[in-house]
Amino acid sequence: MPGFENLTLAILIWVALVLAFAGLVQGALGLGFPMVATPMIAAVTDMRTAVILVLLPCIATTVAVICLSGPFMATLRRYWFMPLCMLAGAAEGARLFVVFPKFPFALVLAGVILLYLYMDHLGRVEWAFVARHRVASGIGFGLLAGLTEGAINVAAPPLLMYLLPLQLERNVFVQVLNLCFTVGKPTQFVVLTTEGGVTWTQWAATLPLVVIAAVSAVVGIRLRDRIDAKTYRRWLLRLLFVIALVLVIQYGLGVH
Repeated sequence: MPGFENLTLAILIWVALVLAFAGLVQGALGLGFPMVATPMIAAVTDMRTAVILVLLPCIATTVAVICLSGPFMATLRRYWFMPLCMLAGAAEGARLFVVFPKFPFALVLAGVILLYLYMDHLGRVEWAFVARHRVASGIGFGLLAGLTEGAINVAAPPLLMYLLPLQLERNVFVQVLNLCFTVGKPTQFVVLTTEGGVTWTQWAATLPLVVIAAVSAVVGIRLRDRIDAKTYRRWLLRLLFVIALVLVIQYGLGVH
């Protein structure tokens, strides 16, 4: 298993702790697992190994959040189009990245996030048109989320900008987010298995990490139920600021 045989006990313990923390964040906020886990694991391994170690635990936490956040079928009936829009947007985003590899997609998204946060600070982001045209707005923001996913591997900000003005019940909010997240990682799994040289033995080696991440996600879900709506929204906005900051730093370091 190329890359795995070099993981020492100390690194494995670090990976387990990171995935436990990332699962907690995913369960509590409904997002953030790959953003937290991937760079922290890549710091002690390499990016390819980090992606492989994170992938199945990420899928597991996404499924756990969807299944344990209340009845799901009503959410699926109302928002089934969102992951399809993300698929279409991701294909176009990947194409744009190939055609314009030097374009500062990350800086543009960071600027949009900061503008959104500034408008929120001024109390001007309760966009009535989003609620009035839920489907049309969802299609637009879904395509945009897919576009940013395909171009710079970040989908959460456009989704949050769409969902926050809708003022959805929290469990529905989280389910819609994770419904959209179900698109990218399974596709990545198929590509890595069929074209990326990752074996079934390698995937099997990550199953204990799946258990760790899933259990911590369940704990996070229970914590989420204790967070009041105002605090939850404030944490999401702070996470958006962190994402914008990370995008700027990555661009400055040439990681784009």
